[in-house]
Amino acid sequence: MSDLRNQGFPGAQPTVARSASHEIDEGLRAYMLRVYNYMAIGLGITGIAAYGAFMMAVTSDPGLSVGQLANGTMVTSFGAMLFNSPLKWVVMLAPLGLVFFLSAKISTMSVSSAQIAFWVFAALMGISLSSIFLVYTSTSITRVFFITSAAFGALSLYGYTTKKDISGWGSFLFMGLIGIIIASVVNIFLGSTALTFAISVIGVLVFAGLTAYDTQQIKEMYYEGDSATASGRKAIMGALRLYLDFINMFIMLLSLFGNRN
Repeated sequence: MSDLRNQGFPGAQPTVARSASHEIDEGLRAYMLRVYNYMAIGLGITGIAAYGAFMMAVTSDPGLSVGQLANGTMVTSFGAMLFNSPLKWVVMLAPLGLVFFLSAKISTMSVSSAQIAFWVFAALMGISLSSIFLVYTSTSITRVFFITSAAFGALSLYGYTTKKDISGWGSFLFMGLIGIIIASVVNIFLGSTALTFAISVIGVLVFAGLTAYDTQQIKEMYYEGDSATASGRKAIMGALRLYLDFINMFIMLLSLFGNRN
């Protein structure tokens, strides 16, 4: 019997290999689904927070208004703090600070704590984005959201399914991202519409590339032997990366195709 086991039966080893491959594939699919679910919940929280903050900030009732914005929109006391006071800089920078915090501390955080930090980040991002409802029509925001969703889905699917190693894109995309950040800071003082257009076009290309690149990197991060905690942390960080790609692509496309109020 021992000799027979050592010799094996025809097809026995491929069956074992196929079984192991199937288990890994199922594990990978579950892991990626968890990443996308976290990301989708984060986007939902952002959308609710953005619209909720906007509705709390503006009013059509003169009795509730404490002032007006440059475009004539009447704002509540909350809106005055959010849009017309130094608090707006805190709101704008808070999500960035939380991203750095989450990236630095996630390796020592529990999965539940990391989830809460991600949800808080998504809510803060939503509040910081509430001003888009002052600038763009609701119809165009909705339209660009669906355009972004379709583009993101196609690019992420490419990153997940391609057999090509696109890790070499990383350095070029990172340089493009740094360039966008620098140009955006400079344009705060210049206010150039031409530079804004150029930033938006280049930004769409950079974040489109990052969507495919990050998806492949997140897929490569999966390891069958990870503990539930390690896998959960990886899923949250993966969701954060894809969330940022989506949000930035959305903002760039909105700048290009959004109809202004």
